[in-house]
Amino acid sequence: MIHNVGPVAFPIRNPRSYSNIFMATYTASWEEEKTGTPYSYRPAKEVHFQKTHSMPPQKSEIFKSLEGWAENNVLNLLKPVEKSWQPQDFLPQPDSEGFYDQVKEMRERTKELSDDYFVVLAGDMITEEAVPTYQSMLNTLDGLEDKTGVSLTPWAIWTRAWTAEENRHGDLLNKYLYLSGRVDMRTIEKTIQYLIGCGMDSKFENNPYCGFIYTSFQERATFVSHGNTARLAKEKGDIKLAQICGTIAADEKRHETAYVKIVEKLFEIDSDTTVLAFENMMRKKITMPAQLMYDGEDYNLFDHYSAVAQRLGVYTAKDYADILEFLVERWGVDKLTGLSSEGRRAQDFVCGLAPRFRKLEERAQERAKKYATIPCSWIYGREVQL
Repeated sequence: MIHNVGPVAFPIRNPRSYSNIFMATYTASWEEEKTGTPYSYRPAKEVHFQKTHSMPPQKSEIFKSLEGWAENNVLNLLKPVEKSWQPQDFLPQPDSEGFYDQVKEMRERTKELSDDYFVVLAGDMITEEAVPTYQSMLNTLDGLEDKTGVSLTPWAIWTRAWTAEENRHGDLLNKYLYLSGRVDMRTIEKTIQYLIGCGMDSKFENNPYCGFIYTSFQERATFVSHGNTARLAKEKGDIKLAQICGTIAADEKRHETAYVKIVEKLFEIDSDTTVLAFENMMRKKITMPAQLMYDGEDYNLFDHYSAVAQRLGVYTAKDYADILEFLVERWGVDKLTGLSSEGRRAQDFVCGLAPRFRKLEERAQERAKKYATIPCSWIYGREVQL
């Protein structure tokens, strides 16, 4: 007699990736059926074949030598807690006699916003809520680890304080979506749990050169995305939601400034290694950190969320190309001199990449006209156009 066994892994489409993502599913094994002992927990999506620790160990000394510079040029971009906004500043006051009226007024404002909009807003919130994963990822970067959890190196202080600032974003959007009544919060909460359990396919290789290039790109991408959700909310008359998204976008812009400055410094003192890391990350393609999201139903949930964001103009292939062009210009990549032959090839590659992505934008617009609608669990199974 043949019994069902697990785990079974199914590959998920992941173009331009150096890693493979698998959906892990389980059926009862003979051992489980006989003894009642459950299989150990496995993430819903598994990433295989990752490269690790690609930075030569001696390069860690560069980051050690930059601690004084980081103290003066990076930590000053953090805001004191007492001067920082908090989610409750933008939400109905629960101790107010008018709380229920405030919630009712808020719900009235959301009626002009489409289901598509709420799919994108929910996806943005889920991405923000996975901030524990992002802190973990930064702590895997060689030479920058917070080895005690309370380290006082500038790199460790930055990572913890950056995480604390970012944590407010998910808190605020989560509460807003809950009060709006427009989304299925239990399904969204399940998606968040799945995502944090799956982790993040960053492709950093534990290499801070790669890590800081990724975060420079990613923070600008989230600045663009939240800025566009603010614009769309304002167009539909929800000024409070526009203020919420705009405030989060301003945080992302400030964080982008910090990461861009770090990479700018790396180009100044170690241009060859930095341009090779830039090429490395761009060949693998920068993906949103929530790529492994799953709701228990849709294996391609991230692709579908991204397609809706593309169609609404929240985050597009054009934005990707614009960000790449911005970073190439900001870091003066086209003007670098004294590079090795490999460095010059990397320079040529990254400087010529943006036009290729602009062609992808044209193809994405064509695809958007052809895609059908699909049900989305975040909005109670109602259909959205991809």
